[in-house]
Amino acid sequence: MRRVRLNGRKWAGVALAGLVLLGTGLLAAWWVPLPERLAAPPSVVMAYRDGSPAYVFLAPDERWRIPAPKDRIDRAYVRALVALEDKRFFQHPGVDPLAALRALGLNLSRGRRVSGASTLTMQLVRVLEPRPRTFTSKVIESFRAAQLEARLSKQEVLEAYLQFVPYGRNVEGVEAAALAYFGHTAQHLSPAEIATLLAVPQNPNRRFPSPENRDRLRSARDDIARRLLESEGLVVDGVGADAVLAEVRATPVPDVLTPFPREAPHAASWLKARRPGATWLATTLDAGTQRFVERTMGEAARRLERQGIHNGAVVVADRESGELRALVGNFDFFDEKHGGQIIGFATPRSPGSALKPLLYALGIDQGLVGPETLVPDIPVAYGGYQPRNFDGRFLGLVRMESALSQSLNLPFVRLLERLGVEGFLGSLRQAGVTSLDPRPGHYGLSAAVGGLELTPLELTGVYLALAGDGQARPLRVLEEDAAPGKAQALVSPGAAWLTRQALALRDRPDFPERRRLTGLPARVHWKTGTSFGNRDAWAAGSGPKHTAVVWLGNFDHASSVHLVGAENAAPLLFDILEGVGPRGTALQAEDAAPPRDLVSVEVCAYSGHLPTDACTQRKRVDAVRTAVPTTPCPYHHRVEVDVASGLAVGPGCRDGRKTESRVYLTWPSSLRRWLAEQQRQLPEPPPLAPGCVAGGERDTPTILSPPEGLVALLIPGMNTEEQKIPLEAEAAHDRELTWFVDGAVLGTAKAAERLWWKPSVGTHDILVTDDRGLTARRTLVVRERQ
Repeated sequence: MRRVRLNGRKWAGVALAGLVLLGTGLLAAWWVPLPERLAAPPSVVMAYRDGSPAYVFLAPDERWRIPAPKDRIDRAYVRALVALEDKRFFQHPGVDPLAALRALGLNLSRGRRVSGASTLTMQLVRVLEPRPRTFTSKVIESFRAAQLEARLSKQEVLEAYLQFVPYGRNVEGVEAAALAYFGHTAQHLSPAEIATLLAVPQNPNRRFPSPENRDRLRSARDDIARRLLESEGLVVDGVGADAVLAEVRATPVPDVLTPFPREAPHAASWLKARRPGATWLATTLDAGTQRFVERTMGEAARRLERQGIHNGAVVVADRESGELRALVGNFDFFDEKHGGQIIGFATPRSPGSALKPLLYALGIDQGLVGPETLVPDIPVAYGGYQPRNFDGRFLGLVRMESALSQSLNLPFVRLLERLGVEGFLGSLRQAGVTSLDPRPGHYGLSAAVGGLELTPLELTGVYLALAGDGQARPLRVLEEDAAPGKAQALVSPGAAWLTRQALALRDRPDFPERRRLTGLPARVHWKTGTSFGNRDAWAAGSGPKHTAVVWLGNFDHASSVHLVGAENAAPLLFDILEGVGPRGTALQAEDAAPPRDLVSVEVCAYSGHLPTDACTQRKRVDAVRTAVPTTPCPYHHRVEVDVASGLAVGPGCRDGRKTESRVYLTWPSSLRRWLAEQQRQLPEPPPLAPGCVAGGERDTPTILSPPEGLVALLIPGMNTEEQKIPLEAEAAHDRELTWFVDGAVLGTAKAAERLWWKPSVGTHDILVTDDRGLTARRTLVVRERQ
């Protein structure tokens, strides 16, 4: 009885010691840090929208090692791996006692080492912390394996093994090996590929794909395939083992490495910098679209280089979703001489005239202009700023739609003056433009014609809004980005539709010569832009499914006479839209029917304004319901004329005369003034008959020069006669205007004429009055330039 009690105490002590040992092991497992290399950063991969890698970066330790989540690896490979290397992987705690006993017995019976007992977890430990093959190392590896199993889930252990398993040289992990060996990912593998990926890690140095290792790799691969097929048929299901094995043996083994994908390098570098820490950048880029655009730009680069154009960028986006389909940042990523690694699609540049369509749409929405509205295209000075058209010529009066299609500058500078610069900048920011200088007053009226900078990506956002219903929404390039929320109305659907109608006109100066023969892709609306000094050439537009922006220039700001939007950027835009868009004309044009917010209104056929009784010819046009024309036609006037003399008469002098009402066209004083300077004249209404006084209109004169807020600077040493300031005003019927400066009469002239004033330093009060006593006043500050 006493012996039994002693035995009980003995076993209790053993159990206690075991518990203490187990507790110590668990504490050690949590106290000892995990292998440091387990946290080694992997290669960063940018993938296309179909999941195929587009660009793979070397890991910081100069290895190709791609994260391998289990759901991205072929399940047949994982099953084969477990069956071949560690059948009880999902049951043991890192060390497999049954496998150890089996290996011990087999080795003793053979008198040599013919089998090991390493689990996948122990193999992972050896990869993370290489050690000499000794008994002590085996003990440490067993502890580390148990530690990994205690700290990580089976899924995490398996994914770590799939990421770090060696495949020779600096290639690690199944995903990297599949790309290097076969040129595709490990998501779908053939039986021969599975057997190859299982064979190499068993002896990487002697089985690594090379001409010298070809026979050894083939023999090992075929043997592994045979063993798997004979044991459990784990390579494929439903196909006979003999047929599968014959297929494996007939498949050549790889003997060279396929280069890792290095497509869309600018997009990859840009996204990697934007998402530090991300290892898999799943994008919305389309592989076919990206390759086509890169090829198109590469072919153009050779021609453009001879013209002094060394850099270019392209953005292609899906019109419906706003997802980016292609991003080309430059002609050649490795062109160090010309800044090849600068990311052109994210670099701000002057857009030239490319923002005029937005101004056009905003003007329509605010009722300031319509497509048929006549606007002046004549010289005007805003202090020191004197905008000119691209060809240096002026057209006088033009319709607004024609001003857009011909890319005239003056009508849009005047329109921006009416819209307000800050309001226009706010619309750009609403469209996603973030590169603008935030300081109030930093930009002036030159913003209408390229006096600011934005990136091709930002311009794409503007044209996406115009291409649809006027809604601004964020561009999307990463799948992880949240789907765009509620879009913001940049312009109304009607204004966007009317803008597209103007941009679809083909009889334009920026219509490329080559396309006059070959034509445009169906359903394209576009605009070109050329910055001041020929430093940037742009083309932006939309086809049936895509919106694209093309920029050409030089990052050192060198100019070229060939940097003209219509000459080089537009042909590339059309080639791209035609190449990525749907073929044929089966699709119904989305612009066939106007949006519901447009209504048909009657306007003066000549001026596009609200018709008066003097407008004998009228037409119906589309206008935004909330911004129909409200300004009466200022050009047509009924004049009561003495039939005998042909002179105009007023209410007080018609007695005794035979009179009739006639309609005459009158033009603004500023237009008549400009025409006079060109030695050209316009027909005018007849003058008043002697003794008659005009009545009716009470419109006050409007001072055009000096402009509001001008600060004139006198240049020291220059004769003040050469620094005179012009005094100009707009007045109805070319009335007599008298000018006063600081209370003193300067002179009298017709409204279509100009007076000149010799300035002096100080603050001056300028007043103009017409022959009815109606006046306008302006304050002018004159300073001496320092």
